[in-house]
Amino acid sequence: MLRMPAEWEKQRVVLLSFPHEDTDWHNEACESDLEAALSPFIRIAQAIAYSEAVYIICKNKEKISSLFCSTRNMTFIEIPTNDTWIRDYGYISIKENEESKLLDFTFDGWGGKFKADLDNTVNSALHKKGYMGTTPLETIDFVLEGGSIESDGEGTILTTSACLCNKNRNGGLSKKEIEETLLHYLGADKVLWLDHGYLAGDDTDSHIDTLARFVNKETIAYVKCDDKEDEHYEALKKMEEQLQTFTTKEGNAYKLAALPMCEGKYDDENHRLPATYANFLITNDTLLYPTYNDKNDKQAGEIFKALFPDKEIIPIKCLKLIEQGGSLHCSTMQIAY
Repeated sequence: MLRMPAEWEKQRVVLLSFPHEDTDWHNEACESDLEAALSPFIRIAQAIAYSEAVYIICKNKEKISSLFCSTRNMTFIEIPTNDTWIRDYGYISIKENEESKLLDFTFDGWGGKFKADLDNTVNSALHKKGYMGTTPLETIDFVLEGGSIESDGEGTILTTSACLCNKNRNGGLSKKEIEETLLHYLGADKVLWLDHGYLAGDDTDSHIDTLARFVNKETIAYVKCDDKEDEHYEALKKMEEQLQTFTTKEGNAYKLAALPMCEGKYDDENHRLPATYANFLITNDTLLYPTYNDKNDKQAGEIFKALFPDKEIIPIKCLKLIEQGGSLHCSTMQIAY
């Protein structure tokens, strides 16, 4: 039996990749920008390390480790990177007859938008250094980003057609061809395709982890926009309507948990940034969710408390992260036991 574990299943470690002088976080005109960018990554690492191991990929481990008051449960590993969004180039964990295995899919910088030659070698480098122990690794000549797929742990994958069927990924394959690939490598025997929904300022071509997420095998949390004047209103309304048609393997409608839409956040050039509460991270004992100095931050936290009553709910300020197009979940990748 082959399957991709759900995020809420037992995790061995969470990977992070920290900003450095050779990433887009570096601003020659403002040296403090890189320092400010490190702040949310430090907070994320601390929150996870409270109860779970964290591997921090960085350029200079002495420099990065010195930023922490405590490095308990943290391992600092020097590996060259182009960028920090390890959700999309990190390992994808699978279980084959309940034995762990790691998959290393091709990462091409979200359809060739950004340089990714170093990011695409991180998994092999980490494995060669021995940090994954004896867990087998398979390298696959197929573009697939971790943020583009959601698994319920039982063979159902939630994704978007805008991303996986995009011509800039694998030449633009059909849904049927994609489903055959997901079945072969992830054991996915059911794929739920979202054909609507996007976030302005998003470079990923509508990754699912910015729009809708499995909370458990019966529940999907999703971004809902109530403001008819917001540019996202129509697309997210159609997404909600499509989610209402999805059913579990047992044929039951999913329970849907609406997450509020953030107020518009903009950069210095008045470009809208992709702020979303759907970019949360489930760990062994906690639920980390992004905040944006927004009126809806507290409401989102209350929703997560109701959805995850057995976990500690930890807010992480992520306004800085969305300046580079990502958020909390994008910054991390969990490795299953």
